[in-house]
Amino acid sequence: MKNMRIGIIGAGLGGLSAAARLAHAGFDVTLYEQQASPGGKAHSLSVDGYRFDTGPSLVTMPFVIRALFEDVGERMEDYLTLHPLDMLCEYYYPDGTRLRAYADPDHFAAEIEAVTTGTEAQLKRYLDYCRRIYSLTADVFLFRSIHEWRSLFRLSALTTLLRLSSIDALRPMRAAVDSFFTDPKLRQLFSRYATYNGSDPFRAPATLNIIAHVEYSLGAMYSDGGMVSLPRAVARLAAAKGARIVTGAHVERIALDGRTVTGLTVDGAFVPFDRVLSNADVKYTYERLLGDTSAGSSRRQRASEPSSSALVFYWGLRRTTPFGIHSILFSPQYEREFEQLFAGKRCPDDPTVYVYISSKFSPGDAPAGCENLFVMINAPHDAGQDWDAEIHRMRPVILSRIREAAGVDIEADIVVERTMTPKDIERATGSSFGSIYGIASNTKFSAFLREPNRSRTYRGLYFCGGSAHPGGGIPLVMLSGKIAADLIQQHA
Repeated sequence: MKNMRIGIIGAGLGGLSAAARLAHAGFDVTLYEQQASPGGKAHSLSVDGYRFDTGPSLVTMPFVIRALFEDVGERMEDYLTLHPLDMLCEYYYPDGTRLRAYADPDHFAAEIEAVTTGTEAQLKRYLDYCRRIYSLTADVFLFRSIHEWRSLFRLSALTTLLRLSSIDALRPMRAAVDSFFTDPKLRQLFSRYATYNGSDPFRAPATLNIIAHVEYSLGAMYSDGGMVSLPRAVARLAAAKGARIVTGAHVERIALDGRTVTGLTVDGAFVPFDRVLSNADVKYTYERLLGDTSAGSSRRQRASEPSSSALVFYWGLRRTTPFGIHSILFSPQYEREFEQLFAGKRCPDDPTVYVYISSKFSPGDAPAGCENLFVMINAPHDAGQDWDAEIHRMRPVILSRIREAAGVDIEADIVVERTMTPKDIERATGSSFGSIYGIASNTKFSAFLREPNRSRTYRGLYFCGGSAHPGGGIPLVMLSGKIAADLIQQHA
């Protein structure tokens, strides 16, 4: 094992966490990243005294991060500092209502009763339902490969398979939410969690209500130094364990002998490896790095519906706003928003707007008396749209929504402005079509369509990251790195 060479493509959190685990286990690990620094979608942008997280903005399932450090004999606190959020998000509705989602369930229930027609009993019944789905599915679908026989024959897996009706996969997420709440504001709030994996709540299976349990019952946190501090910490961990991280490196090809991986071509040079782990997008890996459009996995990726993407404005303001760290400004036409995203493949005319301000907890991210706004709307995957035109069309809509919600007109106070489109996401990260989460979970069987962590087509090829099992989002991509690392060790 000491002499077995592992090549990893991509320094997203999946690839970084796998590198740390494999290097700790004694493998000779080299990780290649095309960008100038590790992080994948979790990068940082600094302009004229303003710093912005460019991707994820919230840490959930923090025990997954802690487990990575502990599993390789380190303390998370020596690398990273996380703080719990007392208020998870503030929700602004078109009629002027503002609802604060507190981390404490009792406090949140009191807020719901004060602001909506919902009740404490409804909330607790819903969260109990979400917890039951988590308890049935987490061990089988999140923490292990669902494509390995040894995983499926575990007692917990068999129990879950025998109780499929209990994970509520046969009705849409929104239908399930509606069965718990009559208040339209709460129906909209709890439906939004489908967007955490780029899906449509009106079509995605109700099993995705597991996400509400993750956020409300398992907790949400922020990180000192912003979200970019997380990949930087994991990169330091991987390097401390002996992994080599090569940035600014372009992997051009996965080399093969028949159907067996033999190494990588990196910037024109062949580098031999015994195993290759791709943290790159699955479709990109098959079609660009393997030149294979005929493999079953490649065909399945092409046939699957891409997840949604994002249109982001990074605005540095020379003033402050009434917003908290995380704010959602809801659209008045939620179902139409998703119809336009997935069927129309266009940014919604009347979008839900997400505002994240890291300078609220990290003052160094903006000059004194100023704020850094990460402002995002859901966008369709790139299908050849004119993104400059979309930026021009959506900018005044978003500014108007902020003015209505916060009571302030920020346009004249924007002194720094940058944007990111689905095309930019694809260019920077290799994510096909700029889809943030690979494929959408808009069918009952989407979870089974994600790429296995061990290739069935090529011997010695493994996958991790948002387009592979178990899916996108910080904890899941880190779990995909763990699953892939475990499989490499099992098959070494």
